[in-house]
Amino acid sequence: MANRASAGNGLTPSMTLGNTPATGGQSKYVIQSNESTSIYQGAPVKSASGYIVEGTSNTTGSQIGVFNGCFYTAPTTLKPTWSNYYAQVTPPNSENIQGFVNDNPWQEYTVLTDAAVTQAGFMETYGLNSAAGSTTTGRSTNTLDIGSTNATNYTWRLVRVAEDPENEDITAAYCKVVIVANLNEFKDSA
Repeated sequence: MANRASAGNGLTPSMTLGNTPATGGQSKYVIQSNESTSIYQGAPVKSASGYIVEGTSNTTGSQIGVFNGCFYTAPTTLKPTWSNYYAQVTPPNSENIQGFVNDNPWQEYTVLTDAAVTQAGFMETYGLNSAAGSTTTGRSTNTLDIGSTNATNYTWRLVRVAEDPENEDITAAYCKVVIVANLNEFKDSA
C-alpha cells in the first residue's frame, strides 16, 4: 500500500525522547541581516559565527534544532513582521533578524522519508535532503534521506514509525517516521 503523502514537509515537533510531553518551547537566536540562504519552517539550523543558518546539508555535523519562524522590521513598510520562513531580507539600518528555534536536544520530530526503509534501517543515523520550501506556506520540504545512512555518525537517528495510518507503509516512499537529533550542539557533540 502506498503512502498518501507525496512530498516532504519538513520536521514537526512531536513528543520528547522517553515519551514525555513536549512543551513546544522555542528559543530566540539571531539571523544575520541579508543571510544568503533561505530558512524554512521545519528545517534544521546550525550555528555559524554566532548566527543561525540553514543546516539541512549538515549530514555529519551538529545542529541547534528546528526553525519555527522569524521576526524582523520590514524594509518597505517599516513595520514589525512575523514570517514562517526567512528569505534574504535586509531590515532598515541592517538590523539582525530574530529567529525562533525548537532547540530541546531531546525533542522528537516527525518527518517523511524519501524512499522505502527496511526494519534494519531503524536506529540508524541519517541526513536530510532538500533545503527548499514553499514561499506560500513558509514550510520546508525536507525529507529523511534514506540513501544517506550511517550506524552512528549522521545528524538524525530514526527511532520508529509515527503511527500515521495514511503514511505508515515502510515499503514505500513518504512514510512518516519519528527522528531525534543524534548530533546536537548542546549535547553529545564532538
